[in-house]
Amino acid sequence: MNQGAPKFFIVAGEQSGDLHGAKLIQSIKKINPDSTFIGHGGDRMRSCGLEGMYHVDQLAIMGFTEIVKHLPFMINVMGESLEKIKSINPSRIILIDYPGFNLRLAKNCRPHGIPLTYFIMPQLWAWKENRIKYSHQYIDQSLSIFPFEQEWFEQRDVPTNYVGHPFNEGLDPKLSKAEFYSKHNLNDDDTLLALIPGSRQQEIDRHLTLYYNSALSLKSKIDNLKIIVTKADNVDFNLPDDVIIESADIYGAMKYSKAAITTSGTASLECAIMDTPEVVCYKLSQISYLISSLMNKSPFISMVNLIAGRMVVPEFLQRQVTQNNIIEALIPLLSDTVERKKMLEGMSQVRRSLGMPGAYDRAAEAILKRV
Repeated sequence: MNQGAPKFFIVAGEQSGDLHGAKLIQSIKKINPDSTFIGHGGDRMRSCGLEGMYHVDQLAIMGFTEIVKHLPFMINVMGESLEKIKSINPSRIILIDYPGFNLRLAKNCRPHGIPLTYFIMPQLWAWKENRIKYSHQYIDQSLSIFPFEQEWFEQRDVPTNYVGHPFNEGLDPKLSKAEFYSKHNLNDDDTLLALIPGSRQQEIDRHLTLYYNSALSLKSKIDNLKIIVTKADNVDFNLPDDVIIESADIYGAMKYSKAAITTSGTASLECAIMDTPEVVCYKLSQISYLISSLMNKSPFISMVNLIAGRMVVPEFLQRQVTQNNIIEALIPLLSDTVERKKMLEGMSQVRRSLGMPGAYDRAAEAILKRV
């Protein structure tokens, strides 16, 4: 292998991983423009030069029952991944989040003797701590993005490099507020409420109708309330014509909204970084919830609260996700109240804890030092 032209096999299995993967590829190529990338990812990674195998739209499967249903497909993906790794003999394998698949891939790659980087670590501090053995046995470089993770992993004998959180950079809307309002025929006295139902179809199916009904109820109580829904490219839904659907500038929808109803995941932290007060919710299938409740040791579902170590944003899980609970938590956030001010102060503390900008560049430097 020519050390001047490293070849990477890289895996991202979700929309958020595709975003991180694309930024990481760009940062690696800034340092070594001849680097090449083969593996699984989405449109963003492919636009940065990834020679793609499976798309994240095919791989984003959530919940225990859904995983069982798609098991034959995922076994095939694993087999093809291993065959490709064996045939190209990459300089290094880079795994991004997506632990259900990536940890198994790491284990299966061991006979090939290819060094392996894990960027955006599995959240073993929340559940399945016994998977720490994968880090001990199969992963030779661990790059963390949360400030508390480095200590947690190193206490369990996993050398970990905290590179900072990527969301401290690059979350800018495409349009100014004036341009965004003009695009959607909004007036300055309109109050935007964002519904952020998730990036997987299963999340849309479980959350969006309830979010919409909650927002519709609030419209009768709050003058000039406008509903805007963020839409990922890989999902489908139908809503009345007076609801604004935004897919081109999701960060604009987040930033320019007075508040949001957010499905737990990447978006909840993005809202916090953009100072958008929110109510966070999550629903699983009943079987998936029962299994996860036995395994999950985390006191919170929202990444905002996990990083803060306390309740900054209200969160509702499973049966708690009701219209009444959402409305009651949301009303104080739609005007300049003590509750809204307190939440914004907590979000500011979370944002400051995420380190300095440059996480992708630091991750790229760390990876290339090992090639």
